[in-house]
Amino acid sequence: MDNENQVNKQIKAGYADLRRSEKLAADYILEHTDQVPELSIDRLAGNAGVSQPTVLRMLKSLGFSGYRDFRYQLVAELAKAETKQPRDRDDQLMYGYTLNPNGRLEDIPANMASTASLMIEETLKNLPGKIYKKAIETLKNARMIDIYSVENSEVTAADLLTKLLYLGLPCRHFSDCYLQRISAGSLGEGDVAVGISYSGESKDTVDAMRTAKRAGAVTIVITNFRDSTIGKYADILICTSQDQYFYGDAIFSRMTQLLIVDMLYMGIIASDYDHYASRLKKCEKVVREKAYEDIKKP
Repeated sequence: MDNENQVNKQIKAGYADLRRSEKLAADYILEHTDQVPELSIDRLAGNAGVSQPTVLRMLKSLGFSGYRDFRYQLVAELAKAETKQPRDRDDQLMYGYTLNPNGRLEDIPANMASTASLMIEETLKNLPGKIYKKAIETLKNARMIDIYSVENSEVTAADLLTKLLYLGLPCRHFSDCYLQRISAGSLGEGDVAVGISYSGESKDTVDAMRTAKRAGAVTIVITNFRDSTIGKYADILICTSQDQYFYGDAIFSRMTQLLIVDMLYMGIIASDYDHYASRLKKCEKVVREKAYEDIKKP
């Protein structure tokens, strides 16, 4: 299902850390991949509306040694793709998911998987490495972590709470919105508040984050839209795809939010592997004691 070449994947993986002018060059390459091998660096820069040094700086930031190396790898990837059987035009999957009442039921799994894949790519593009590292350091050093959410984002909040508890980090989450506000007001310096809202406009979650920030806590926001209201109260803003999904948005919002949670979980473990691996082993022992023992066959 995933026919994207490795060069484009490499660009998207490092996209979030690029400067604004460098992103213009990256956007042009991603939108005109087939044409780029025929362009000299000055023509590519002109078409993208940036300078040649900007193009070179962008490529080196992404791991290419220069324009020649980049173009060589791109040509090789495109040649590789041409050897594969092209898909029929009618089989192309849309970006963004709209439920078609006249469509075939058996097409839904493939359509949803395609949309999910694209949203994951967009999430990666919207997560700069420095923001990711800052969020991990903030969580692992927190005196107390409060998690706020409502409705669909409750699934994500529960998952984040579980993973942080497994790692031995002090955290709490109340499903009652009044308790969230009371809890937020009790935070202070050294504490962290995490607000999770797909739209960024859920009043109860926004109010809790505002209260936590005024109380002196460091605030981390996980949302889909950078310019949403909740972003105003974020010290660390983590955005997902930026695209609006009318049908099925609850499904896709959970998917990208849970991906962020898993990224944070793995990052915390990797930041001090021996310590957190030890914590997980202790939790595993506790969980194992709650399971039925294997019944030996006669």
